[in-house]
Amino acid sequence: QVQLVESGGGLVQPGGSLRLSCAASGAIFSFVAAGWYRRAPGTQRELVARIDRVEITNYADSVKGRFTISRDNTKNTVYLQMNSLKPEDTAVYYCNVVTRNDLGGIMDNWGQGTQVTVSS
Repeated sequence: QVQLVESGGGLVQPGGSLRLSCAASGAIFSFVAAGWYRRAPGTQRELVARIDRVEITNYADSVKGRFTISRDNTKNTVYLQMNSLKPEDTAVYYCNVVTRNDLGGIMDNWGQGTQVTVSS
């Protein structure tokens, strides 16, 4: 059982920046990967950024060059630095952390979501 707490969302003007944080706690046996997803009004949830256990990262084309995902192992925290924000980045952002238990099973853990609104 892993609990994720997200923070850092808010209202920002186009061109501004925000940093989202996702703090994990609980029974983390081994880390597999983490990602940030988002769901905008009237759209399906999409993968924004992903980081694996050796810190290889992947990004959606729409955010590549503007967003950076990172992980602090000592704090069990995943971050999403968002720069040059655009109105189309407006969405609820969700943190996902995938771990394995002692039986080798996948544990798929989700945060509660944090609202990011980009508007002038």
